[in-house]
Amino acid sequence: MATATRGKQNKATVLIEGHEVTITNPDKLLWPEKGITKAMYLERLIALAPYLLTYCRDRYLTTIRFPNGWNEKSFYQKNTPEPTPDFVRTAILESINYVHLDSLPTLVWLGNLACLEFHPSFHRIGSQLPEEWLIDIDPSIDPEPRIMQAAEIIGDILDKLNIRSVPKTSGATGVQIYVPIAREKGYTFEQLRRIGHFVASYAVQMHPKLFTIERLKKNRGSLIYIDYLQHWYGKTLSAPYTPRARESASVSTPLTWEEVRLRPDPRDFHLLNIGERLQRKGDLIQQTPPQNLDHVLSHIP
Repeated sequence: MATATRGKQNKATVLIEGHEVTITNPDKLLWPEKGITKAMYLERLIALAPYLLTYCRDRYLTTIRFPNGWNEKSFYQKNTPEPTPDFVRTAILESINYVHLDSLPTLVWLGNLACLEFHPSFHRIGSQLPEEWLIDIDPSIDPEPRIMQAAEIIGDILDKLNIRSVPKTSGATGVQIYVPIAREKGYTFEQLRRIGHFVASYAVQMHPKLFTIERLKKNRGSLIYIDYLQHWYGKTLSAPYTPRARESASVSTPLTWEEVRLRPDPRDFHLLNIGERLQRKGDLIQQTPPQNLDHVLSHIP
């Protein structure tokens, strides 16, 4: 990446994979508490790109933009921002022209627009089948000291069903249980929801003082919500390795089950240390084989 000299308007031009990308206000603080400027953020995004792009490529992408930093006014961006550079590919779903985040220049362009969060669809562009299966474990209070305990319980249930899974911090307050699935099986969202309902209902039955499947937050009290319904066609969740707009500059980070048992704080994984972690551990999701779920589906009505 080559950087041009800044002009009077506090802009810079970078050359990325043969494409020029304009960077505006590189010194703007996006996470003031962490001292993270836009230029620093873009550097971290570039380091995250080989991992983040894996889960955004060939998906319909929703971003959340924070033009003046993580704690200022924000808005969801579904339609592709304009003007749109020639190198940005798009994909239409239900009259919305989504960004197809498939390249480093596109990622840096979105980062310059202060897209601090990346939320891809669960299905690929042009497909109606899920690409993976996720259960979202959503706390009702923040912070929630029991969140890793909750994740471990769900992981143990899946393990007893002979389903290997990867826990990942949402980057905010929750944990998501990620299950790679065998694509050749052609599992549907309906089938995965049946398993999700079974797992969630069993967890609530076994731990009624910890879990709930009550949709209305006002009725949950302090119980942790097992959201198996979010995994659906057209819906999204935070991508693995997406930054989040939190004071800690946290990043949605896959963990080992051994780490979960040590009860880490989701805020421990952030933009300033994620690069070193990835160098040590790599992508834990890619290290988990796609799961055959036929044996479970055959026993769930």
